[in-house]
Amino acid sequence: MVEGAQAGGEAEVPLLIDAADVPEWAAGADLVIMGFGMAGACAAIEARAAGASVILVERTSGCTGSTSAAAGHFYLGGGTAVQKACGFEDSAKEMARYLEAVALDPDLEKIRLYADGSVAHFDWLEAQGVPFDRSFYPQKNVVQPGRDCLIWTGNEQVWPYRDQARPAPRGHKVAFDGEEGGGALALRILSGRAEAASATVMADSKVEALVREGGRVVGVRVRRFGETSYVRADKAVLLAAGGFGQNAEMVAEHVPVLASAYVQGSPYDDGLAIRLGTAAGGVPIHMGEPFLTSPFYPPEQLLKGILVNGEGRRFVAEDSYHSRSGIFSSRQPGGTVYLIVDSAIFAYPHFASLTNQSLIDGFETIAEMEAGLGLPAGSLQATMAAYNAHAAQGEDPEFHKYPKWLKPLDEGPFAAFDLSFGRAVYTGFTLGGLSVSADGQVLDGTGRPVPGLYAAGACASNIAQDSNGYASGTCLGEASFFGRRAGRHAAMA
Repeated sequence: MVEGAQAGGEAEVPLLIDAADVPEWAAGADLVIMGFGMAGACAAIEARAAGASVILVERTSGCTGSTSAAAGHFYLGGGTAVQKACGFEDSAKEMARYLEAVALDPDLEKIRLYADGSVAHFDWLEAQGVPFDRSFYPQKNVVQPGRDCLIWTGNEQVWPYRDQARPAPRGHKVAFDGEEGGGALALRILSGRAEAASATVMADSKVEALVREGGRVVGVRVRRFGETSYVRADKAVLLAAGGFGQNAEMVAEHVPVLASAYVQGSPYDDGLAIRLGTAAGGVPIHMGEPFLTSPFYPPEQLLKGILVNGEGRRFVAEDSYHSRSGIFSSRQPGGTVYLIVDSAIFAYPHFASLTNQSLIDGFETIAEMEAGLGLPAGSLQATMAAYNAHAAQGEDPEFHKYPKWLKPLDEGPFAAFDLSFGRAVYTGFTLGGLSVSADGQVLDGTGRPVPGLYAAGACASNIAQDSNGYASGTCLGEASFFGRRAGRHAAMA
């Protein structure tokens, strides 16, 4: 396959086609959306509300994609109805300060809009029928096991971010009994709302190419059951067709760390939307940044242990959100990482059977553990002695772990779990995507909009930029929020 083309039928199809080469338009609408996931559904609802006609071209039979596999967290704050009901004070200003602090390359306009509009966006989701309970899950966990809504899903309480913005829990899980299924429920509701608003859905249809006329994107070439047709977009085309985690060539080129991880997402996260946008003049950014994790909690008491590398040294605050500790772990020499606990907090990680975080052994002394793990002589003993001395005072001057998770690890025997990258199973997905404006317009190398082209969801780069700053709910939050903005702006173009 050559760059600038993609397989379609028996011959390779260019990613960009001139309108003069279109034999006829089989259908048309004001807005043509590639992908009927979270971003596409929300864009369609808003575009229809603004009076624009909409055609959604969906590669599957519908209600699939990465959202359908998500737990159903939306990262929202500023004083939502759930936050207030659960007794948590938050503001748009503090939410924005936090997002700015953790972002790899903070887009201040997008962050301000997202924070300022967060409460209204939550209300909009509920108005569409997406259910949220007024409840808080107090434990440190990857996802609530039941219907509880509010949970800490980021690094809000982790240093230095807790000193840069007042912490508040902002992960809002869709009311659904179980760890998985909330995302699928939200998508079924929102896609149903889009169809009820008379958005036309072309299912089992693949967008193969963009059609351009006089420098403007005016439609798409579609392949369905071996037949080719062309769909005209009178106002714009919106790309909302996922990331590139299932494209081995793109992963190898941009984010090779994922080649050694289990990549989440739809089988159709093949990067086609990003490649289409690039062919039309767009610029992909943050392509080398993944979400990456191998969570060692719950149970939450394991956060009181320490993570050390092959040099016997700590390298991250253990109370970090799991993708922050995960990306730090992947960058240690040789990928070697051990979780060290004492008998007082010993437990098997909840996901150990899935992540292969094996118990290496138990040791009567830290000196024996140091030798058994093959660490440099005296390294782990020095690390542990310093940690315990400070923890006894409720302090962690090296990484400032939150006091709740501090305790001396001095009750033998001691145990070590192997969290090494390459031996434990790490899970991830891509975060890079097309550079877009706050209204979803695809931007070229000069920062100008590509006429007639928008993008939202995992194929666009907005709030979620890297594993260090990620929080559960960021993807669904930004896909729905900026999908709505894109659909509304395109409809009013």
